[in-house]
Amino acid sequence: MATINVLLRDDIDNLGGRGEIVKVKAGYARNFLLPQKLATLASKGNIKQIEGERSALLRKSANEKSTADAQAEQMKDISLAFERRAGEGGTLFGSVTSMDIADALKAKGYEIDRRKIVLKDAIKETGDFTVNVKLHREVTLEIPVTVTAEGGAAEARTEKPSKAKTENTSETDVENSEKNSDSTEETAAEEVKG
Repeated sequence: MATINVLLRDDIDNLGGRGEIVKVKAGYARNFLLPQKLATLASKGNIKQIEGERSALLRKSANEKSTADAQAEQMKDISLAFERRAGEGGTLFGSVTSMDIADALKAKGYEIDRRKIVLKDAIKETGDFTVNVKLHREVTLEIPVTVTAEGGAAEARTEKPSKAKTENTSETDVENSEKNSDSTEETAAEEVKG
């Protein structure tokens, strides 16, 4: 398999950080990295340009890291709470996704891209969770997330159908009891004759 050297223009998980020269498969570079402008070819002809670009990218990365550190310091005391409809046992009728978390952070004044929220699977049950937010390749913030079942609205919804059910059941029970009393009277009359 042919490999080529490329200069990464952005941080790529499991490959390297911005400004690094890495060896990748030619097809990966040709089909993904180069068209997405995530990397440039590291050929002999443009090695000086790449070195200048690399130092600029490293400076930019250092600035972004210091900004991410400052943002992490501001956000260290933040916690999120979600209220969702849930069934018995705490299973949610839906889920809490990285998009929901990004929206909640935006409501608190923090503009975080949902792709930076590390959530392996959506949260599908009530409880306390810790969600990692990757502010920078080297700066990760842990945010406590609490998911609770809806309070009054969920109970009101479950009470109304149960009341309707008992009203229907009571009418049915009255009809059944009348039928049972008729059959009991017929049985008693047969015993008297016999």
